Formats: sequence, C-alpha cells, structure tokens
Amino acid sequence: MGEAVALMAAERGAKICVADVDKAAAQAVVDKIKANGGDAIAVKCDVSSAKEVQAAIDRTVEVYGNLDAAFNNAGIQIPNTDTADVSEEDFDRVFDINMKGVWLCMKYELLQMRKQGNGAIVNNSSIGGLVGGPGRAVYHATKHGVLGLTKSTAMEYAPKGIRINAVCPGTIETPMVEQMIKAGDLSEQACIEWTPIKRLGNANEVAEVVLWLFSPASSYVIGQPISVDGGISIA
Repeated sequence: MGEAVALMAAERGAKICVADVDKAAAQAVVDKIKANGGDAIAVKCDVSSAKEVQAAIDRTVEVYGNLDAAFNNAGIQIPNTDTADVSEEDFDRVFDINMKGVWLCMKYELLQMRKQGNGAIVNNSSIGGLVGGPGRAVYHATKHGVLGLTKSTAMEYAPKGIRINAVCPGTIETPMVEQMIKAGDLSEQACIEWTPIKRLGNANEVAEVVLWLFSPASSYVIGQPISVDGGISIA
C-alpha cells in the first residue's frame, strides 16, 4: 500500500521520500518512480527508532524544502495466537512498530508541519481498528490505538492548518496478506465470502483514498477513519 501511494502520488507530480526499514526495498520503489520521470529519494527508517524517523523527516525537508503530506503505513502482524499465549516479546514488537512507530512518525512530521502552518497526514489503521478478531488481539489493539491517536491529534492540529485522517483497509492483496494465507492464518475464500463486494481489494484502491485525503478535495475532512474494505464493516 505504501508503494502504491508513492507511485500514484509521483505520477500526479509529487516529490517523494520513500522510507523503509529495508533500504533496498525503498530504492526499488524510487527506481520505478524515476523510470516514469518522477522525483524521489530513498531513506532507511526503522519507525520504532526516534533517531531514524527524525533523520528521515530531516532528509526529506533538506532535499525538498517542505513536508506537505505523509502516509504512515508501516505495520506488522504475528500469527494468530490466543491472547494468553502471546509472548511479551511479540507484544512489544507489534506495539513498537504499529503503535509507537505511528506516533513517532507523527511527532516529527508534525514538528515540521507546525513550522510550515500546513500539511496532511494519513495513518494506515485497518478494519482491525474498527472491529475485534479472535487470535489477533494484539494487532487489533494497535490498530484501534492508531485511530485514537488520529482522532485526538486531528483535533489538536486542525486549527493549525494540518489535517489528519486514517484509512481502514479490509483484506488487501499485499505481501502480508499473502504470507497469512500461505501460513493458514487467513482463508482467501472465506475473506471473499464475507466481503460484500465478493473479492479482495488491491493497493491502488487504498492509494486513491489516501491521495484524496491529501488533496484539497477533502479539505473539510478531519480525524476520520475511512473504511476501504469492500463493505466488511457494514456487513
């Protein structure tokens, strides 16, 4: 989903900083952008590290002058596990990336946007931020937390010219979902059956919503969790 947002935004004229814990993966996206005539840089960033997040934002501003929009997309999942059996190590790892990572990214993005007096942030939550899920309590807790962070921070910063919202994707064809299906933690057919539109989503469908939330077209949308889920949350 992050790659789809980067590619689509670049196609529409944005200058992009692609941040990933895997620098080679970030560079691969940058290469695609440049091959299409776009402007982009790659930075290595572990979102659970304040130092690396700050460095990524600083590098973006150094190269491009401003930080107009940010998509906070990094997230991990652990195998379906009964809550009582989740290890403290796994709990901390998921929270460090999915929850603390979003907060750290927002912290340094907001420090820059506050100086500018404008900006737009979209956080990637999940359908798991809206509903419960057996075996996924830790992941869903982080995604609920992202929405709480989004709503509260949106109230703080709307008067400062900064809009903050979230997307809540359903089952999207991504590497993480593919891994879950292969591991037996997710049934593709079951997902299709319980989704009213009767198919999985694709990353471009999420990217279109993110770019709309970045744009002036959504200028009166503040602190909203926008579901991109094929209708699961209304079923």
